[in-house]
Amino acid sequence: MKISMIGIDYNKASVDVRALFSFTKKSAEEAMQRLKKEDKVLGCIILSTCNRMEIWVSTGLEDSCCEDDFDAERLLSFLCREKNLSPDDYRKYFTIRYGKEAIEHLFYLTSGLKSQILAEDQIITQVKDALTIARDAYCTDGILEVLFRTAVTAAKRVKTEVVFSRANMSVIHQALHLLEMEGYSVQGKKCMVIGNGEMGKVAALALKEAGADVTVTVRQYHSGVVTVPAGCEMIHYSDRMTLLPWCDLIVSATASPNYTITKELIDDIELDHIVHMVDLAVPRDVDPEIAKNDNVILYDIDSFKTDTANEHLSGSLEAASNILHEHMDEFYTWLSGRDMIPRIQKLQDSVVEDMRLRIMHTAKNTDLQDHDKEKLANAIDRAAAKVLGKVLFGIRDMVGVKEFTDCISGLEKLYAKE
Repeated sequence: MKISMIGIDYNKASVDVRALFSFTKKSAEEAMQRLKKEDKVLGCIILSTCNRMEIWVSTGLEDSCCEDDFDAERLLSFLCREKNLSPDDYRKYFTIRYGKEAIEHLFYLTSGLKSQILAEDQIITQVKDALTIARDAYCTDGILEVLFRTAVTAAKRVKTEVVFSRANMSVIHQALHLLEMEGYSVQGKKCMVIGNGEMGKVAALALKEAGADVTVTVRQYHSGVVTVPAGCEMIHYSDRMTLLPWCDLIVSATASPNYTITKELIDDIELDHIVHMVDLAVPRDVDPEIAKNDNVILYDIDSFKTDTANEHLSGSLEAASNILHEHMDEFYTWLSGRDMIPRIQKLQDSVVEDMRLRIMHTAKNTDLQDHDKEKLANAIDRAAAKVLGKVLFGIRDMVGVKEFTDCISGLEKLYAKE
């Protein structure tokens, strides 16, 4: 069994390059279903967020660490075919990880320790949602299922037990923090949030808590169906440009493949004051050409990062790392035990057959009827399998993986001689 991943993120690729490889829920489902049909792919998961896109696969290869053409080239080629792009043009933006390196990456990633905003907790939900989408599309397998669930469990424990300075911020919180450092406060400012999805609601709530006057755009409005954070007003998406000239700050956070604010729309209105615009979407929501307008200050999602080299974070990072490695060890133990199950079952069959032959040889000389002998044989089979299973798994829980593997190997050799 082999676990590997290929990914692109904010460390190597700009927001525009990342946008080329982003997936919606529907497109991710369709891509995974096609990938699952590829030779040797047992399971796959696509994780697509504003900061990264990753494809995870488990394959039926024996070596869990070495590189091969499937991961390095076929997976990249598959991805580029999906996006109608050339692998040669974009290979430099991708990172490929295998085995334990990939597993460690997922645990740190899910805990927010590889996020632009250190220790932000939205990534936990995003990883969990990626697993759910793959599961609903019948594309995951037992290995990836347990790996992702264990990573989420570890991340939740880090969130509960480890305190980071300014932890649990979202990108909008970091944006507001940056604006404050530049001397700009949103308190009392008129703000519009374009988009009422998860990120839009987080942004609207953060702005409201900071004292802003917030209006949220919605595409469908039916009283009692569409909700926005308490204290926020709502307008229809089509009316956004009517409100925009009166706003001090615009935040756009949609999943739209098209710009929500274009240069042409801005050129059609008259701005008589500075408007700050924060584009949190990948692909972009706001046409970058708008930044040329003297009355617009535009930020994109790559404008906000946390300095992970801060010495005050070292203690928290060490505590988080200890928790993650504890859960990684649990996963490796489960994985090693899982890989042994076929061998244990085969060994059980040999032992059961051996015991049946020995006991039934004696039973032939008794007065038991044939149907009673068959019942006895079936009872022997069940009892022998249970006893051996109890013994073997008891040994597994008390010794190391190597010692347990040696034990199984020794028993296999014993029965192979007979």
